[in-house]
This record gives sequence, structure tokens and C-alpha cells, in this order.
Amino acid sequence: MKRIITLILALTVLLSSAICVGSVSAKENESESEVSGEAAENAESTDEPYLIRIGHSDTETNLIHVYLEKFKEDVEELTDGQVIIELYPSEILGSNREMAKMVEMGNLEGMMMPSGQESAYAPKMTALSLPFLFSDYEQVYKVLDGEIGADMTADLADSNLVQIAWWENGLRQITNSVRPIETPADLEGLKIRTPDDQMTEAVFKAYGASPSFAAFSELYGALEEKEFDGQENPIANIYANNFQDVQSYLSMVNYQYQPKNMVFNLDVWNGIPENLQKIITECASYCGMQHRHAVTANEAEMIAELEAAGMQISYPDTAPFVEASQSVYDDFYAQYDWAEQLVSDIRDTIG
Repeated sequence: MKRIITLILALTVLLSSAICVGSVSAKENESESEVSGEAAENAESTDEPYLIRIGHSDTETNLIHVYLEKFKEDVEELTDGQVIIELYPSEILGSNREMAKMVEMGNLEGMMMPSGQESAYAPKMTALSLPFLFSDYEQVYKVLDGEIGADMTADLADSNLVQIAWWENGLRQITNSVRPIETPADLEGLKIRTPDDQMTEAVFKAYGASPSFAAFSELYGALEEKEFDGQENPIANIYANNFQDVQSYLSMVNYQYQPKNMVFNLDVWNGIPENLQKIITECASYCGMQHRHAVTANEAEMIAELEAAGMQISYPDTAPFVEASQSVYDDFYAQYDWAEQLVSDIRDTIG
């Protein structure tokens, strides 16, 4: 039944995209009044609103959706209804890879794109997923909010994409239903669900696990049916999806960082008047920052609730994991001639 509903929704998006793109193209030729002062006070009147549909993989209870609702409310209010935001959570339009292709082709205006998926279009984003590159969020934000972060997204334009704002996903942890994970050896032979990105898969292969991809919307059921022994995700995702009901052990290792960012189709974006772009960008940046704060501020409480629900939580020594990760760095350096310098620049930035 879910697949039928998903197919219907996806077809609806595809069929309506021609209308939306046509509307955007027509608007490109409209004259724009000069914008001064607050963008919201100078929003132009248009006959038809600009429709922006944003898909993502998380549930409606996840903090990312909560702040997307805030983003929708702010944009629609500040543009006086000239921009309408529609949200499609829980992969109801398809997997992250499928939604990314839809955005690239202009069949979907935007999505919340995990950096692992984004790196397929902007390879420098791959560096963010290197194991144990960051030890805390303060280090992460020094990089994302500076010149390195801006440079990482530049290649998106080559695929007709543009990142509007950094949002959060988080430092990632490991859960499983077999045994506590204290060293990489404890992962040997375990079937671990990983996202659809090569870096994460490489990390778990280096630890001796058997990584495999499954759509995030299908993960709870796959864990319940023992199709996987474990999975990896930020605390906010583990908590929002009730993985404590199907996983017994949580290892707090902060082994990897990945953000999830607001990415639009570039042609669609360029077809929106600059004054409305300004409102959208400011709202996306503000709500993304609020989402960032909410994830970090609520993490300790979420961990406590997961433990109260029965999860056994451990804080392993990460030194053996760091040592086992060296081959991942070696392979990354061999793949891109700029990789080693980029990692050096990141390490210089975080100090």
C-alpha cells in the first residue's frame, strides 16, 4: 500500500512540475522593481504564487521537519503568499537518491539533501564524511560557516543545483541488536545498514562489518525483521524513529559527521525574483540555524530517554576506530588530487 501511495504522489509531482516550471519561466521575463530596505516589505505582487515542493527522508516528528514547518510559515508570511512551500516527508516521493535526481531534472523544486548524497554532485563534500575528522559540533561549524564550506558547494551548479542553506543532521553513532560495540573487532561480521554513499560504506568495510544500503523509510521494518544487525545515524534520527524498540545497544563514538542541506534546482531558483530569493534564503538560514541549535541542545535529553527505554549505551575509546580508519583516508587521497590539501585545510581551521 505504501508503495502505491508513494507512486501516486511521485506521479503527481512529475505531472505538476511542467506547470510549475512553465510558471517560473514566464516569471523570468517579468520586470522587477528595485529592492531596498527589508525584502519582506518590498515583495512584488504576482498573479500566481511560486510553488516550492521540498522532499525529505525524515518523519514528521523529527526536528528537521519541525523546523521546515517553521520555514514554510515564515516564507509564506513574509512573501504575502507569493511563495508557497509544500513539504513531503518520510521519502513519500522516493529515496534520497531518487529525490536528488528529480531536483536535478527540475521535476521537484527542492529537497533536504544529506551531504553523502550531495557529494555525488559536489565531490569536496565527501570530506565531511571522513571518519573522526571532527570531534564535536564546534569544530564542524568552524568549517561549514567559513570559506571552506562555501567552496564545498560550488560544484553543485554543474548539475543544475544550488544549496540554499546548511541544515543539521549530526554526529553519527552506531546501534545494533547483537552486542556492545567497544572496538572495531566487535563490528566484524555484523550486517550494518548504511546510507547510499560510498564513504560510509568504506568506513564500515574498514571496520570489518558488512555494510548494505536500505531506504531510510524502510529501515525500522528491516531492523525489526532482522534483515540488518545494526545501523548508524545521529541521535536525533535514532530518537525520532524509535530505534530503541528494535536495537539494544548504542555506541556513542561520533565516528562521522554529515549535515542535511536545503538544495534547490538551479533553474527554478534563478526563475524566482531576487527580492523573494532574499526572503527564502534568510528564512532558510535562520531556521537552519535554529534546527542546528535544537539538535545539539536536545541531544543529551534524547540519549537519556533512549537509555530509560532500555538501550545499553556505551562510550568506547575511539583510538582503535581512528587507527582502523586510516585506509579510508588513504583511499580518499588517492581518488582526488585536492583531497589531502582539503583535509589539511580543515584541520588547520578547527585547530
